[in-house]
Amino acid sequence: MVVLATTSGSLLPLSPGSKKLGGAGVPSLWWHSLRRSRSGVSIPSEPRFPSYVAVRTPRAAYPTAVEDGSSNKSNIIPIPKVIIDQDSDPDATIVEITFGDRLGALLDTMNSLRNLGLDVVKANAYLDSSGKHNRFSITNRFTGRKIDDPELLETIRLTIINNLLQYHPESSSQLAMGATFGVEPPEKKVDVDIATHINIYDDGSDRSLLVVETADRPGLLVDLVKIITDINITVQSGEFDTEGLLAKAKFHVSYRNKPIVKSLQQVLSNSLRYFLRRPTTEEASF
Repeated sequence: MVVLATTSGSLLPLSPGSKKLGGAGVPSLWWHSLRRSRSGVSIPSEPRFPSYVAVRTPRAAYPTAVEDGSSNKSNIIPIPKVIIDQDSDPDATIVEITFGDRLGALLDTMNSLRNLGLDVVKANAYLDSSGKHNRFSITNRFTGRKIDDPELLETIRLTIINNLLQYHPESSSQLAMGATFGVEPPEKKVDVDIATHINIYDDGSDRSLLVVETADRPGLLVDLVKIITDINITVQSGEFDTEGLLAKAKFHVSYRNKPIVKSLQQVLSNSLRYFLRRPTTEEASF
């Protein structure tokens, strides 16, 4: 089955005769959702890449084929982790992928990132007690700089997760998107009220640190940035981690180049909590 992974939070199946973009086969809801996600996010002036990715999500069986052709038959399924780090390198976005010791060289994942208009300028791997960590330093091919567009960052995240579902279908039991597109959905659904935690700390003389933990879902990174910027708070940098069914975000934020005062912290916290507990609310006019 061919699906579209969109930064709006949608993964849409395509019929055999459908066009990938702009054709009659794409439901109007996809365009409405994409328009909503873009309405509150600053769009850079350089040439844009497609904010969608065509992926093939298989209904495969065990054992799992790893991207380098090896296989792993362990019945203990590790928790997949995808980290998008905007803090560690001033010139590149760092992406780290972990799935126990099951990952190969991830050549197909690197090719998928290149297809998004990105350059993989450095790739390495290291081992620790949690497994093998594959790290990529990626830049915007058109500017040579790190990625600063939230939509593209979310597309990168969805692309990596879809490759996990394709080459490691058993990971679907540990991923939020596995409920719809995996061979085995998660055994338990995360309670958003219980899983959601929002904290704001002082982070120097000119910014604050916003930490958000909640149930993961497609489009979450874009939506978080939109909520923050809608109340005139600036997102300077941050890190967005996908750990199994949970998402953990750390944003360095400021208001007029100053840390966020207590009253505005409360507004921000309430806005995020309200939205995260009602992720499917739509405008009444649609």
